[in-house]
Amino acid sequence: MSTNPSQLVAADRIGFARLTKRAFDGENLYPLWQELMSKTDAGTATAGEQLDLALITQLFGHKQAGLSVQTETLKQQQLFRSPCASDNPRLRVLALAADIDMGGNTPIEFLLQDSGIELQTLYVIDGVPLPDPLPAHDVAIVIASDSDECMSALAAIEARVANWPAPLLNPPHLIRHLDRDKLYRLIGDIEGLEIPDTISVGRDTLVAAANGSATLPEVTGGVDFPIIVRPRGSHAGFGLARITDSVALLDYLRDRQESDYFIARYVDYASDDGQFRKYRVVVVDGKPYACHMAIANRWDIWYLNAGMAEDEVKRLEEAAFFHTFDFGFALRHKTALDGMIERIGLDYFTIDCAQTPRGDLLVFEIDNTAVVHDMDSPELYPYKPPQMHKIFDAFASMLERRVASRLTSVA
Repeated sequence: MSTNPSQLVAADRIGFARLTKRAFDGENLYPLWQELMSKTDAGTATAGEQLDLALITQLFGHKQAGLSVQTETLKQQQLFRSPCASDNPRLRVLALAADIDMGGNTPIEFLLQDSGIELQTLYVIDGVPLPDPLPAHDVAIVIASDSDECMSALAAIEARVANWPAPLLNPPHLIRHLDRDKLYRLIGDIEGLEIPDTISVGRDTLVAAANGSATLPEVTGGVDFPIIVRPRGSHAGFGLARITDSVALLDYLRDRQESDYFIARYVDYASDDGQFRKYRVVVVDGKPYACHMAIANRWDIWYLNAGMAEDEVKRLEEAAFFHTFDFGFALRHKTALDGMIERIGLDYFTIDCAQTPRGDLLVFEIDNTAVVHDMDSPELYPYKPPQMHKIFDAFASMLERRVASRLTSVA
C-alpha cells in the first residue's frame, strides 16, 4: 500500500481486546484461525484479517509464526482501525505502535473499547516513513515500549515530535527511561522507595562468575547472591529465576542460550504471614489507581499464578485493597508514588510493586505496556468492573482534557 495520504485508509480488524477476551473466556479460536488462514493463502484476506491472524497465532503460543505474518502484513499496510462503540465518535485517537510481539505495545483497546472514542493504530516500521500529513486525529499516544526492538520506531516518532499537529502523549524520550537498567538510576533515591540496582551482564561474564573464574560482585559492580536473573528484553517472567549460589547459576545458564541478562539483588518481600503480595498500580495523568493485587506463597508471583480465582479470602483482601486504596496504600506510599510520578513524567503507565517488611515501596517494574483489562468474571470478582471502568474513564477524560487544552492554547 502506498503511503500517499490520499490513499491512506485504515484497515478494520476484530482487534486485540476482543480476540484476547474470547481466548481468555476459553473460546476455541481455531475455526476462526482456519478461516483467516484460508483467506490469506488464497490472497483474499484483508490487511485487518491478516493482522488478526497474526495475533491469534501468537495467542496459540506460536510467537515467531505470528510475528512473521504480522511483519509481512505491515509491509503493505500500517494503519488499522479498532472496533468503536459509537458510530459518531466524540474523539479520534491515533496510537503509534511498533512491529513487536503482542505484549510489546500498550493494549490501548481495553482502555477505549466502550468509550465511544475512535482508535486508529499506526505501525511505525523500518523502511516506511511516517505519512505526511499524518492520519487525521485529535490526540496521539505512543504505545511502543522501551524494548530494544522498538528503538527505531521511537526514534522515527521523536524526529517528528516538534511538528506534531495534535497533542502527543507518552513521548518517546520518556519511554526510554523505563528500561530496567535505566529505571533504578532515575528513581532509586526517592524517599520511601526501594528498587535494587539492575545490571546488564553478558553471558560470558556470568559464566565466569558461575565457574569460579571470577566472583559475582567483581563482574557486577558489587551485586552478590542471592540474585534475580532474567534474559535481557524478556517480559512476563520468561526466564526469570532466583539464584542463590554459583552452582545454581551454572545450572541456570546450561538451560539458556541468550547472550545478555539482567541481574538484580533479591529482596525478600514476604509479609508476616509468609505470603507474598504484589500490586499493580495504574497512573493516569498523574493520579494512581489500584489495578490488581496478587497473593501467593511464592516470590515469583503474577496474577495468573496466584490462585486468586480459587481463594475467596484472597479476593476479599484484593477488594479491600481497591476500596481503601486512596486513603490506605496510596496515602501510605504517597511520598514514593509522588516522586515516581514526577520523575517518570509519562501521561499513562503502570507500576508493579510490593511492600517491604520495613514498609517501603518495592518497585519491580514500571511499564507503559502492561495489560489493564476488564476480562475477569464479574460474578467471581464483583469489585473489579467498577474499578477497571474508573481507570478507563480516567484515561478517556485525560485524552479529552489534552485536546481541550490544545484548543484553548491555539485559540
